[in-house]
Amino acid sequence: MSGKSAHTSGRPVQPRGWPPSGLRTDLYELTMMCGYLREGIADRKVVFDLFIRSIPENGGYCVAAGLADVIAYVTSVRFTDDEIAYLRSLNTFTDEFLEALRSFRFTGDLYSVPEGTLVFPVEPILRIHAPLLQAQFLESVLLNTINYQTLIATKAARICGEAGEDNVVEFGMRRAHGVDGALSAARAAYVGGVESTSNTEAGYLLGIPVRGTQAHSWVMAFADELTAFRAYADAYPDRCVLLVDTYDTLRSGVPNAIRVGHELASRGKRLRGIRLDSGDLAYLSIKAREMLDAAGLEDARIVASGDLDEWIIHDLKIQGARIDIWGVGTRLATSFSEPSLTGVYKLAAIEDDGRWSPRLKVADRGIKSTLPGVKQVWRLKGNKGWLEGDLIAQEEEQISPAGPALVGFHPLVEYEKKVYDDVVDATPLLEPFIQDGRIARELPSLQDSRRRTREQLAQLHPTSRRLLNPHIYKVSISERTLNLRRKLREEVAPPVAE
Repeated sequence: MSGKSAHTSGRPVQPRGWPPSGLRTDLYELTMMCGYLREGIADRKVVFDLFIRSIPENGGYCVAAGLADVIAYVTSVRFTDDEIAYLRSLNTFTDEFLEALRSFRFTGDLYSVPEGTLVFPVEPILRIHAPLLQAQFLESVLLNTINYQTLIATKAARICGEAGEDNVVEFGMRRAHGVDGALSAARAAYVGGVESTSNTEAGYLLGIPVRGTQAHSWVMAFADELTAFRAYADAYPDRCVLLVDTYDTLRSGVPNAIRVGHELASRGKRLRGIRLDSGDLAYLSIKAREMLDAAGLEDARIVASGDLDEWIIHDLKIQGARIDIWGVGTRLATSFSEPSLTGVYKLAAIEDDGRWSPRLKVADRGIKSTLPGVKQVWRLKGNKGWLEGDLIAQEEEQISPAGPALVGFHPLVEYEKKVYDDVVDATPLLEPFIQDGRIARELPSLQDSRRRTREQLAQLHPTSRRLLNPHIYKVSISERTLNLRRKLREEVAPPVAE
């Protein structure tokens, strides 16, 4: 049932197979860039934050993913002559701007949490320091990549949390949103914790273990089910998993699989397992397990598939289902229950006479407001080993558990505050991955990112990992950040009419 690619590499991979096009953006990014150049502010240094506003499905956490693809794109993006000619045909841009695009290179810095880091609303996941024109250009592609892969990695982590470690195969290629969506989904799902994928290209490009057996068409292509099973066992005697629900699972499929399992045993081989793809999976798996065990095939595993997600898996386990491996496709690769993430990219500071001038977006809805300044996120760990919360502070602040208890303020409700009095460790999350346009450090492998997800989930209290009504993980802002926002809000407030 398995195969592993030798084509593994720690370097960033751009899986789309397309050149890193400068046109992989929204038109309004380009119109703003042209306007910045016209106004003489294109080279002014700025800071942008990428963060999420809410967690999908009212969940307890998100898993950051997509960084390697972002870095591959940011460090290699170029505008070709044909692309510039296309932009010229739109009769929208100045000649000066179009000529500037010929030498476009990202020359700034990119700070990010490593892939596999648990992240929460409001806090920066990624931070860009760059000339305004360059930073603006990146908005659409950063959000496209980080939003989707973080969404899928989060879904995968939730599914694996219910199914158990190393028991989930990503099956979503046929229902994913295009070829690129299938590949990105396989990658992100692996970061989120799945053991393998059915996507062979993902195995080749990314080194993810691949799994696969047969479809119903294999069984239907032969004169009868038993003949189909025997043919598959003859072709793959060391990896034989049989799909047993084509005709009648318990009266035909499982008995025929048992017969072939005995025939394999007589040749010194063994039946690896059976797969259920329809029907009452709890009932069928229990009965199939009884039949396999009675036939002496106790080590044959039961694989289940068919529109599964974390909620269905949770329910099946409550019912006592005897399922060993879960093949999850559509509802994972599309994040069926909530198919988008609320990631945004907002200006936080702009250079003014060599110093950072904080910027603030004020909105009628508090959730739409932003946090000003160049910020760092500190992860606080308590004396019992659990993650206690995150504190968003200005970059120059040094957060330490030594001394008085740390105090954080609610990012939206300013009169609420949190005292962290049992913190034993405070770790900054945002790390420099690109500096002056060049990759600044070796990226973790995909396997390392997957391992990070697992380690961080183990440190998150179980009440924040549960599916229904999870405990809200505390994200606070420092007093300095709170006061800075208050000051800026007063400065931009319109005068009160007399």
